[in-house]
Amino acid sequence: MSTQKEKVLLAYSGGLDTSIIIPWLKENYGYEVIAMAGDVGQGEELEPLHEKAIKTGASKLYIENLQEEFITDFIYPTLKANAVYEGKYLLGTSFARPIIAKRMVEIALKEGCTAICHGATGKGNDQVRFELTVKALAPHLKIIAPWRIWDIKSREDAIDYAEARNIPIPVTKKDNYSMDRNLWHLSHEGSDLEDPWNEPQYDKLLKLMVSPEKAPDAPTYVEIYFEKGIPKKVNGVEYSPVQLMDILNKVAGANGVGIIDMVENRLVGMKSRGVYETPGGTVLYAAHRELELLCLDRDTLHYKDIVAQRFAELVYFGQWYTPLRESLSAFVDKTQETVTGTVRMKLYKGNCMPAGAKSEYSLYNEAIATFSKDEVYNQKDAEGFINLFGLPIKVRAQMLQNKENK
Repeated sequence: MSTQKEKVLLAYSGGLDTSIIIPWLKENYGYEVIAMAGDVGQGEELEPLHEKAIKTGASKLYIENLQEEFITDFIYPTLKANAVYEGKYLLGTSFARPIIAKRMVEIALKEGCTAICHGATGKGNDQVRFELTVKALAPHLKIIAPWRIWDIKSREDAIDYAEARNIPIPVTKKDNYSMDRNLWHLSHEGSDLEDPWNEPQYDKLLKLMVSPEKAPDAPTYVEIYFEKGIPKKVNGVEYSPVQLMDILNKVAGANGVGIIDMVENRLVGMKSRGVYETPGGTVLYAAHRELELLCLDRDTLHYKDIVAQRFAELVYFGQWYTPLRESLSAFVDKTQETVTGTVRMKLYKGNCMPAGAKSEYSLYNEAIATFSKDEVYNQKDAEGFINLFGLPIKVRAQMLQNKENK
């Protein structure tokens, strides 16, 4: 009497790593492999993956459209927080992993799987993001990470493994940038980028945008309307979240806006160099910031900046499903109650500049701020304020002066 095979759910992209993981799981574990591709806006045709996954040995493939949920439940909370990792990275890959892993868990439970498998390497951040989500949502599931245990040690080895089994792969040994694409960004790592001294070959690299040098010689203006920190309209027209991202990606990309080239600190301890294309996201972050400068009081704005850095770390480190991230999001949501209005941005050859902002919740009072004569602000009041505000400084200076005179 034959025993039923255990099932494993594989996060599947059809790329090099996940293509060879299917036969590897069957050869080494005897699992029935169920694959899942999470569509977060890769931009490629996912339908052909069905045939590829089955031919490679999977029993079935789920293709899950997660695009709108990705924007509303992951991108928007991070945007509202103004979370930027190490001052540059807009977290494009980071917040795409929890939503994929969440859906993996749901399908694994539905299919009766005993394990979940991913193709993230043992050197990267994604392994942490996938696995922390699984631990938070289904701690009983076993996790298999082939890159941490198999004999394949490089992308070249992986290509050899695929070729030996006649598995079609989308890269060659000569052109093997590691890329990750979604609605928010496209990342590039590896190859000549591994030397931080090498300037990226943008005309060869860029796929969502043009280089600033190739952008038009005239600026493009775009108006974005936010409601409680969430973008709703572009140039006065309301769009769905997916449509809005698509439009801003095209407009910003055509003007060379959104290139990020950085050496970042990975969670596992090493530094890595990556080039990120984030055209629409760059414009949204800049516009949202301008609106907050208009609508938030000083203390809230400054404290929110502190929260933003910690929020970015939580997202980057894969700690989305944690009490702290949820608590910070609750704080951020409270701050966004008055972040409603329209911001005009000027896009020109890689630059993204504010060109106007307005809001019914604006805290800017021209009558107070004016350099012209006014009847609102009594400039004499500043003297007493400065005396009290500067009192600790004055007392300390007097103490030092008295000691010197002794």
